Amino acid sequence: MDGQADHSLEALGLDLAPRDHPLLYPGARPARSGLLDGDRFLPLDRLVHEDRVPVLAVGSNACPGQLRHKMVESGITSPIPMVRARVTGIGVGVSAHVSRLGYVSASPVDAPGTVRELFVTWLDAAQLAVIDTSEGVPLRYGNFRRAWLQVPQVRIELGDGTRLPGAYTYVNRRGVLRNGSGAPRGQVGQRAVLTELLVGSARLRELFGATPEEFCARARADAGLCEQGTRVFAEEKLVTVSGLERFVADG
Repeated sequence: MDGQADHSLEALGLDLAPRDHPLLYPGARPARSGLLDGDRFLPLDRLVHEDRVPVLAVGSNACPGQLRHKMVESGITSPIPMVRARVTGIGVGVSAHVSRLGYVSASPVDAPGTVRELFVTWLDAAQLAVIDTSEGVPLRYGNFRRAWLQVPQVRIELGDGTRLPGAYTYVNRRGVLRNGSGAPRGQVGQRAVLTELLVGSARLRELFGATPEEFCARARADAGLCEQGTRVFAEEKLVTVSGLERFVADG
């Protein structure tokens, strides 16, 4: 097997994208930092890239297969450094909207003291514009807004001990789903999340069926149905704030 094959996304088990396989959301993540270069995930020569902006990936943007699709669709071929980081102060919740890709996505939540391993993607201007568009940032009623998080609200430490002064992330404009106590629900895997939602809501079962497979199949590419499901979240009082809204520049 040649060197290129050794580093291919397929060989590393990183090629499948949640956009094509919704129940795999948020998708496979690399075991270590690396450089996403087309269909390959290569070793990195450094962890900090001053000529790019750092963006915390809490959902499928940390899945090389998904990230590759987003870039290819926009004609972007430049590589993306993906760096594992120890992040304090951010939890991973569940977005309070149904995606037209057939899943319910992840969204960051304020979680003081919580420590998680997340990826920092270092993006150039063109790549950042692609991710902004995929998250609905340019749209008045898009699902996400980009927010800058910095110390002391969040601490981001890279593998070599470097601490970043801050990073961007995407905050859901509609809030996040809550658990039984009213706190943000944790992202525990797509199948488990959809099963819990369908068991708990007759209206969601009426719209999306009784199983996660039916939910994904009905939601995919049906914008009207997804919007109905999103309204059910709010009307059945399943939604709470992420706690990060104050960091969104446009409010």
